[in-house]
Amino acid sequence: MKTEYVDVAIIGSGPAGLSAAVELRRQGVDNVVVIERDSVAGGVPRHCGHPPFGVREYGRLYTGPDYARRNVAEALAAGVHLRLGHTVTQLGHGGCLQLVSNDGAFTLQAKRVLLATGVRENPRSARLIGGDRPLGVINTGALQAYLYLQHLKPFERPLIVGTELVSLSSVFSCRRAGIKPVAMIESNFRTTARWPLSLFPWLCGVPVHYGAQLLEIHGTGRVEAASVRLANGQVQRLACDGVLLTGQFLPEASLVRQSHLMLDPGSRGPVIDQYGRCSDPAYFAAGNLLRPVETAGWSWREGARVARLLAKDLRGEIPAAHRTLAIRCRPPLKLCVPQRFAPTGVAGLEHLQLRVSTACEGELTVYADGVPIWNKALACLPERRILIPIAALKLNARITQLDVDFVGDEHPAPNKGETP
Repeated sequence: MKTEYVDVAIIGSGPAGLSAAVELRRQGVDNVVVIERDSVAGGVPRHCGHPPFGVREYGRLYTGPDYARRNVAEALAAGVHLRLGHTVTQLGHGGCLQLVSNDGAFTLQAKRVLLATGVRENPRSARLIGGDRPLGVINTGALQAYLYLQHLKPFERPLIVGTELVSLSSVFSCRRAGIKPVAMIESNFRTTARWPLSLFPWLCGVPVHYGAQLLEIHGTGRVEAASVRLANGQVQRLACDGVLLTGQFLPEASLVRQSHLMLDPGSRGPVIDQYGRCSDPAYFAAGNLLRPVETAGWSWREGARVARLLAKDLRGEIPAAHRTLAIRCRPPLKLCVPQRFAPTGVAGLEHLQLRVSTACEGELTVYADGVPIWNKALACLPERRILIPIAALKLNARITQLDVDFVGDEHPAPNKGETP
């Protein structure tokens, strides 16, 4: 089996992977290769035929496909090598990758590897939804692919499950395609997306039911109806010709899960330190692989940031991680990224990024060896970004343990002005 050698291999050609590739070239890294299993580069934005994309990155408003094309064009102009139709089958120690393509299997040995494989939505099987198995039950990624890549309408009157930002995006896509959703349902008692974006379904004439749960899907050849338990306990049968399952994202971490790299049970992505460095220091990670889920713009900026740190590591400007501290967080906090801190004195990522598992209001506190070193009063909602500036923590090499704790009450009242 032949072996190729590169300076940096990036797995994934979404916003994080492509922005990282461009930044590495700007940092003087010569041989940068982006590996993409699809036949077209660009990642998830290729499927999102609507704005807004690219305002902070390029100073202009793009639709998803145009934004993806701009990212690809920037990478090619920077001298990045794109390997399309190539699938990584194994992550080996020290940056040794096993790949397969139409030309056969081969080995790629990289000085550093950046993982940027993004996220995927939970399928029906993982959501434990009962009932029949008719056609017409899809997730948001499939909807976008049908509408924007294949120019097909998978249904006319779907039920939308979820109220995340991507759920609102699906309402926009449906409206543009002449599809009229019968309703949206949300198991929580408030919208996951931020107000006033949460008003968008109502403005489009789509009723939203909170505290509602999808029980069963009915239909023989195609979806004919769905049974929904409403907040008052009543079970209602909604006539529809499709069910759109949105959100509930998971990091696309199958390669990590099958490798020697440490996987974080909270984020379900790879464990990293404040430099984006994985448990094997030849590997770095960026973008939505780290936590579900952030915007394309956030992933783009994070990819560039981690690329600068990776370039520093190649130049020997970041000391080896002989000792890292685990950052422990307790419920209702469900994840923290990065999960480890290397006391090297070299600046890395700007923030600790956290999420809560349930709506709560109280005080967020960081402890170093049991002593509080930072705190802030917050009202937090699931899937909302919580940021702690790492520089404000003033960490040093003498610290042996870091803890993040949130103390307060669960289920605060809805925000003022938000539809209950």
